[in-house]
Amino acid sequence: MTLVEDIAVKRLGLVDYSSTWEAMRTFTRGRDESTPDEIWLLEHPPVYTVGQGSPLPEARSAIPVLKTDRGGDITYHGPGQAVIYTLVDLARRRIKVKRFVWLLEQAVIDLLGGRAERKAGAPGVYVDGAKIAALGIRVVRGRAYHGLALNVDMDLAPFAAIDPCGYPGLRVTQMKDLGFRDSPEVVAVRLADLLLEKLDA
Repeated sequence: MTLVEDIAVKRLGLVDYSSTWEAMRTFTRGRDESTPDEIWLLEHPPVYTVGQGSPLPEARSAIPVLKTDRGGDITYHGPGQAVIYTLVDLARRRIKVKRFVWLLEQAVIDLLGGRAERKAGAPGVYVDGAKIAALGIRVVRGRAYHGLALNVDMDLAPFAAIDPCGYPGLRVTQMKDLGFRDSPEVVAVRLADLLLEKLDA
């Protein structure tokens, strides 16, 4: 773990989704005005997760499907994806939710360079119309958790069994297919550094 001012950055490796989600909720429920923010860098074993405003889909594969309390629709997590969970006290930092989403997206855009872009009304980051990073957060008493998932070097086939983020036919891509060669661990650290710069600005 490293500590940058009042943000602790933790590298958790490959960890189960359910236990990590519960750890985020426990951390958020137990924190107070003086608790340092944390950023968790990790990967998950294969799992589909569904945001709080969307129904559970019919099972289409052996990959488990979990209903969560984050925003957004259905997405896929798997090894080779850099997941960044942002346990940030937005109220203390005086950051509005829409601005925080923008900061998360901008960190990915800065990492990928000029070919990455936003889509109006569709949170996340895209390259040539294909989604490369999904994001979904939950805010409780001004404190955020969950975060973003960036496809780095993974098996994209499980995305074909769903409508990614609720959009039928939405293409997905990954950094490997764009010519990047860094590992998910390296990408996660670089992305966290970019986000830290923005949070401390």
